Amino acid sequence: MYNRLKSLLNNSYSPYYNFPVSAIVVMKDGNTFEGVNVENANGTSICAERHAIGAAIAHGYKKGDFKSIYVMLSNGEFGTPCFACRQVILEFFKKDDKVISVNSEGEEKEFTVGELCPYPFDSEDLK
Repeated sequence: MYNRLKSLLNNSYSPYYNFPVSAIVVMKDGNTFEGVNVENANGTSICAERHAIGAAIAHGYKKGDFKSIYVMLSNGEFGTPCFACRQVILEFFKKDDKVISVNSEGEEKEFTVGELCPYPFDSEDLK
């Protein structure tokens, strides 16, 4: 995943903050979908994680079809999804699914969705 994530950083549209981010979601059937952050002058940017998840949804995948998501930041450090992305991840992934942060050396830090979202707001809260 390292090489794909690193290459994807070049596709980011980030002229305002100059902070490219890439993401790849892995589906249970082995297919993958890629995403990059897309900034906008008025602040309505799209994060790489939501971009990749949306691509999978656009191809017919549903809640429960997701297995893991990989994330890379352009600054070379380990990073985790923002809270808006965590909410979307929580919607489509199971709590024991993996969120993997990859740094510029190709090292990985692995988290579960449950670790990143210990007090979720989900469909149960709407009942």
